[in-house]
Amino acid sequence: MSIISRRELLAKVGLAGLAVTINREGRAQGTEHEDPEHHQGEPGGTTSEPVEPNYLFFNREEARFIESAVARLIPTDENPGGIEAGVPNYLDKQLGGAWGAGERLYLSGPWQPTRPGLGYQLPLTPGELFHTAVKAINAELTKSGQPFWEMSPEQQDDYLHKLEAGGIDLNGVPSDTFFTQLWGMTIEGFFSDPVYGGNKDMVAWKLIGFPGAYASYYDVIDQHGIDFHRDPTSLGQSGGHFMPDPNIPASSPHQ
Repeated sequence: MSIISRRELLAKVGLAGLAVTINREGRAQGTEHEDPEHHQGEPGGTTSEPVEPNYLFFNREEARFIESAVARLIPTDENPGGIEAGVPNYLDKQLGGAWGAGERLYLSGPWQPTRPGLGYQLPLTPGELFHTAVKAINAELTKSGQPFWEMSPEQQDDYLHKLEAGGIDLNGVPSDTFFTQLWGMTIEGFFSDPVYGGNKDMVAWKLIGFPGAYASYYDVIDQHGIDFHRDPTSLGQSGGHFMPDPNIPASSPHQ
């Protein structure tokens, strides 16, 4: 994890990040309904305020680590960062739902030491991986006298680099495996559709000029070579409000 500027992050991830973010298993529970006036303004501008999630998956200590880590992975500068975009809420709701429970994840083994190219090779669901790794991190750092959220930004960056480099055993979870999951989900939460719990007020879409999930371009279909400037639209947006489907469960019923 090299510490990169916001401009570099958006250039490197941008719409490519969106391609992998919009399809997590099931919609997030607890997605907030928004005021339509919150979504007005020029592309790149925002009136977003930091989100205070109602955590369902993380306990208090886990949430403090996640919030502090997200604040360093996508820091706030002249534009909103991961905290303002509600990324911790995205992680909480996805890990607490069907995807986090490993609903469609193969978990029958055999489990062998992995090598590059073989993909995920642990007998843990995503939720179990986060609980296990974050608990180990908090226990280690608290024992040393300085939990992660009390470190200086420079110390936090240094510790995240160590996790990324690997070689740290987090109660059976390799630190680089955990960091890969944390970094990937942080990007997802920043760029994904707000119905999944992150990208509050569509701040990331405004930053990159992405129009979102427009159902129809009928009124401009015959206008070629024009700049398209509209406030972004969410998958769940109807009449200016987010409308997550309450009939979609967080996990599928048992067969």
